[in-house]
Amino acid sequence: MSPVLSVEHLGVRYGDTDALRDVSFAVERGELVGVIGPNGAGKSTMFKAICGLVNHSGVVEVNGVHCHDRTDRMDLAYIPQRNDSDLNFPITVGELVLAGRRRFHTWWQRPTQRDRDAAHDALAKVLLEGAHSRSLAELSGGQLQRAYLARALAQQASVVLLDESLSGVDEPTTAELFEVFATLAGEGTTLLVATHDLALARRRFNRLLAVNGTLRSDGTPQQVLSAEVLDTTFGSLRALPH
Repeated sequence: MSPVLSVEHLGVRYGDTDALRDVSFAVERGELVGVIGPNGAGKSTMFKAICGLVNHSGVVEVNGVHCHDRTDRMDLAYIPQRNDSDLNFPITVGELVLAGRRRFHTWWQRPTQRDRDAAHDALAKVLLEGAHSRSLAELSGGQLQRAYLARALAQQASVVLLDESLSGVDEPTTAELFEVFATLAGEGTTLLVATHDLALARRRFNRLLAVNGTLRSDGTPQQVLSAEVLDTTFGSLRALPH
């Protein structure tokens, strides 16, 4: 089976500084992968580069399609940290999810009944059926993450990248979100979830990527959370290999 996402020698530079260097990995359809690393280690930069939101070197392929020169990587969905979102923007949950259908239309076309049905189904999948008319500002942290997940589903994204989506979320809500993640993965959606919570990473994922300026390790929690890898990943922020 070909990987749904293939990343080869991904790099990002800000001026003279390497924010990320020589990252390579591949993920299969339906995988749920945790991405660990300290704050400022490049997890968000990696996600943004994969989605084409920042200039980068290297190769990103989604479903076998090389997308280096494409900024409209609609097979990918990026869900940023909550504090990156303008919760005061006057938009309802339904409008947010319906925005995921824009990839299927030209800019002047209005949503169809098929689009509205897809948005409704996406909200039901993330357990937000009935929240259609609520504003984003009314949602809890967990509900907001599920609303963005619903937009990704309406978008029919093959890969969803969630950046610290569990930060500040209580344990019951975390468990609820992982139930949703597991359901989506079981239906074929690939999810990469960035977290700095190592206990959560050990309990909840079968595969982890450790990032600090580059990819430090890729494997099972037992492999990636070894003392040696943790020292390399968390012991020297921004220490790049020679």
